[in-house]
Amino acid sequence: MIPATIDLDEEGRLLSGGTPVPVGRVAEHLARTIPLPRWATDVHVYVHGWQTPPAQATRAAVRLLRGATELYKRHPGRYPGLEEDGYRPWGVVVRWPSSSLSKLKGGYTRIRDRAHAMSAEGKGHAPYVIGHLLGYLDTERGDPKAARVLAGRSGKYLHLMGHSFGGRFLCEAVQRAAEPPKTLGWSMPYDPRRPFTVDSMLIFQMAAPRDAFTTHFETLFPTPAHPGAPLRGPLVLTHSRWDRATGFWHLRAEKAPGIGHSGVGAAPVPQFSTKLLRTTVPYPQHTLDHRLVNVDADWLYRGGARTRLHPSGAHSDFLRPESAHLLLTLAERSR
Repeated sequence: MIPATIDLDEEGRLLSGGTPVPVGRVAEHLARTIPLPRWATDVHVYVHGWQTPPAQATRAAVRLLRGATELYKRHPGRYPGLEEDGYRPWGVVVRWPSSSLSKLKGGYTRIRDRAHAMSAEGKGHAPYVIGHLLGYLDTERGDPKAARVLAGRSGKYLHLMGHSFGGRFLCEAVQRAAEPPKTLGWSMPYDPRRPFTVDSMLIFQMAAPRDAFTTHFETLFPTPAHPGAPLRGPLVLTHSRWDRATGFWHLRAEKAPGIGHSGVGAAPVPQFSTKLLRTTVPYPQHTLDHRLVNVDADWLYRGGARTRLHPSGAHSDFLRPESAHLLLTLAERSR
């Protein structure tokens, strides 16, 4: 599986051959360069995190989706919700300049500020670009639940994935993209007969304060005050106390541990906590059927002998079959 890629500069502008695409041509460029394959049942948009070169970001997305595909092929009975549609994923990787010379506090702070600036009000272009991307995907994918005849051929499910600052960046971009004037392509208000605007969102080791969903992303979820919020399915976030980037370094830079280390604290919607499960153990429905789900990955995201000595610890230790199992389960439960 070869995913599509889109590249952004430090201001969040869409690049074509290293040159920013004019604002008025973003939609046209995306439609021309990201054709949705007819064979796909699920579209996964992935945004990488800190210190990730472009080629490495693409490899990470491929590894996760290939792992999910192989799990389904080997054990389809563990994912009964996919029996009718099957699971044939396709990915879009959003790549942004996330590397810094320093891997310590200065580098962490610099990329944190860049991730925010790329989506900042009045400056960052990322919400505009990602909004058009999601709007284009939503328009082209059709409604996977509209007609059960030829299910999966006339409609696709849409999932978002992020890692580290990529999750923070993705939340900011999606939230801002849904604000007036809307850049998302959805013209109709939420209708329960339609699929979720975004069917699921999975963030590994998010680099953001534990109260970020009350201070930064409070309009991300559908609530009585924000019925038109873009996220209809669950937001699932992993955390591990072995993650030094969102533990020690986040504590030094932001005076508090981050979500990737300790999980979400306060939130505007009810949340649930569970554990990352082995690939042989199905997730009970009640563990993921919540607006916000914290997944404790302490037992697995620990880092090897080499990463334990790395400044970020187990921050990038999420490319595991168990992560693919969680991803695949969310796709299954979206049916």
